[in-house]
Amino acid sequence: MSAGVEDLRRELTRAAVSLGAPDSIVPLLERPRDPAFGDWASNIAMVLAKSLGLKPRDFAERLIAALDRSAAGISSAEIAGPGFINFRLDAGTVSRGMLALLEASAHYGRSGVGAGRPVVVEFVSANPTGPLHVGHGRQAALGDAISSLLEWTGWNVSREFYYNDAGVQIENLALSTRARVQELRGAALAIPDGGYHGTYIAEIGEQYVAEHPEDAAGDDLDALRRFAVAALRQEQDLDLQAFGVVFDTYYLESSLYEDGRVDKTVAALIASGNTYEKDGALFLRTTDYGDDQDRVMRKSAEKGGTFTYFLPDVAYHVTKWERGFTRAINVQGSDHHSTVTRVRAGLQALGVGIPEGYPEYVLHQLVTVLKGGEEVKISKRAGSYVTVRYLIEEVGRDAVRYFFLMRKGDSQLSFDVDLARAQNEENPVYYIQMAHARLAGIFRVGEIDPAGVTGAGVDFGQLALVEETELMKALLDFPAVVANAADALEPHRIATYLHDTAGRIHGWYHKAHVLNEPEEIMRARLFLARTAQLVIKNGLALLGVSAPDRM
Repeated sequence: MSAGVEDLRRELTRAAVSLGAPDSIVPLLERPRDPAFGDWASNIAMVLAKSLGLKPRDFAERLIAALDRSAAGISSAEIAGPGFINFRLDAGTVSRGMLALLEASAHYGRSGVGAGRPVVVEFVSANPTGPLHVGHGRQAALGDAISSLLEWTGWNVSREFYYNDAGVQIENLALSTRARVQELRGAALAIPDGGYHGTYIAEIGEQYVAEHPEDAAGDDLDALRRFAVAALRQEQDLDLQAFGVVFDTYYLESSLYEDGRVDKTVAALIASGNTYEKDGALFLRTTDYGDDQDRVMRKSAEKGGTFTYFLPDVAYHVTKWERGFTRAINVQGSDHHSTVTRVRAGLQALGVGIPEGYPEYVLHQLVTVLKGGEEVKISKRAGSYVTVRYLIEEVGRDAVRYFFLMRKGDSQLSFDVDLARAQNEENPVYYIQMAHARLAGIFRVGEIDPAGVTGAGVDFGQLALVEETELMKALLDFPAVVANAADALEPHRIATYLHDTAGRIHGWYHKAHVLNEPEEIMRARLFLARTAQLVIKNGLALLGVSAPDRM
């Protein structure tokens, strides 16, 4: 955590309990908006005073008197307003934190909170019916960054892609491919309702005929289906490679039918007494588990007698539990909102020991792509949507990753291609990377190996500029930012932190001279430059973004 904050929290807790507060109290500590008020502020006196029969300021005075300042790592504590307490860390606490930062280096910000426990993060999971669109791209960035955050906090993470390679959409893919094959033979193009019109389907049709001349008419629909799915799985793999996303496991929906898991799940739900038949359809009593109405598991014979989409989803999540993933996180589009209750209800009805909130869901909003001030609605090959590959080709992987992550997932995102390509401070990812490059430039110009910088002989008293003390505070906050972002499953917190810290670096860079200064000043500022460089690089790595030494 941040330098001194846990020591301060522990001592605040001890002092508060000694004055009658409950053992369960967890003091809130926040950075004051105005650094003139100190390093940390707490409202603990205002929270506890009434229950202890005291005025907030009176309790604050008693609390300050009860503190062991040495144990808390503070030099002063002052009461402000109705009862806030402002704390200033002592110089030793800050210096110890900065030295620990340098020692940890590339591992700074990591923790063992997860204790090696397994967690599966499922994301992208696109139907193999076309290239990945920008919505899948946002999901890929979110899922990968969430996975990295969990890894940084000690979880044993498995990234998983669930292929929906069964059902109506796959059937329409096969029929659309056959229509393109028949078009090659001179027939009029007849894409079925709900089919796929992109030119990539025509490319698959051409490949199929070239590799299967014995079926030039496309009569073997099963062979066409397998070929099209394989081709589009490979296409999506190339999209993911371009984005730098690697999965540990690919799980096929079709396997759930092939190994009887779907039938087994239906039988188990019927045996549980949580189902009933109505109008020829099989329903699950999801209202018993918080849903607004019961849901159809299997359609009536008149409607094909097929399973609805959430039934295989339930069977799939049973496999996650059986594979040892007692924690599971699904990153999906906001259109999956109704899925949350249904899948959880199905799992609870099975009574297999899965907790009520299993799996966890992170739902994201759609992406609008802008170029030249106008919305871009299609890509040439995909036809009806913008692909993630298009964005990567336009602005590069780093910009795409950062832009997808700079807003909270459940907020709408407008991706401005022109801004993402701009090489100025208005472009947030360029602004952050430039901060890292400027720090690297200090060492390059001074012909100093940054890896050779140590804390030996550093006089932290030389770092007396406001810009320096505020930058050190920001650097020491990084572990807490990582821990909180991982706990909330919100990578945008890292993006925001990096942008704010980059601003502090730029401000310090313009204000303070590093090279050709007296030895003690230069040594201290080189130390600050190196630690800032490490934190920016670590933060960018969490988001899957590079930290160039030159721009």
